[in-house]
Amino acid sequence: MIFLYILGAIVAIVVILAIAAPKNYNVSRSITINKARSEVFPYIRYVKNQDNWSPWKKKDSNMKQEFIGNDGDVGFVSKWEGNKQVGTGQQEIVEILDGRTLRTKLTFLKPWESQSDAYITCSDEGSGTKVEWGFSGRHKVPANIFMLFMNMDKAVGKDFNEGLAELKSILESN
Repeated sequence: MIFLYILGAIVAIVVILAIAAPKNYNVSRSITINKARSEVFPYIRYVKNQDNWSPWKKKDSNMKQEFIGNDGDVGFVSKWEGNKQVGTGQQEIVEILDGRTLRTKLTFLKPWESQSDAYITCSDEGSGTKVEWGFSGRHKVPANIFMLFMNMDKAVGKDFNEGLAELKSILESN
């Protein structure tokens, strides 16, 4: 009988945590690049260029990559299979608002399955360009319980800052 009470308490705790835990996430960072948007966006629109500034490429320089379609066009897919730090997944261009926004669908298969909507936006800021890089999505129950113990903004935000700083360096040096 005590076992049933303990089991019931555990189930109740899991249900309460699943209800209370965050289900949505949105992480983004931005930087201003001292170049005109007309010079910045043409570089950003090509997903393969992310290999030059993405912090994840640095975490596994030996990752296997496959590209399907025409880079810079809607429907282009970049697939990767890497170490534990980068996992396995794919990124597909789903929308391009020329000169302003690149939207992609990120699908992670390992180390855990998830799907996110990613974006890079460019807007005029003075004589430069403000670049915002981010992603958003929804955690499924019960996986959302783990988000009570992990701060997604801090975990991924650091990588976004690093990548944007590298992007700025590349674009401003040309």
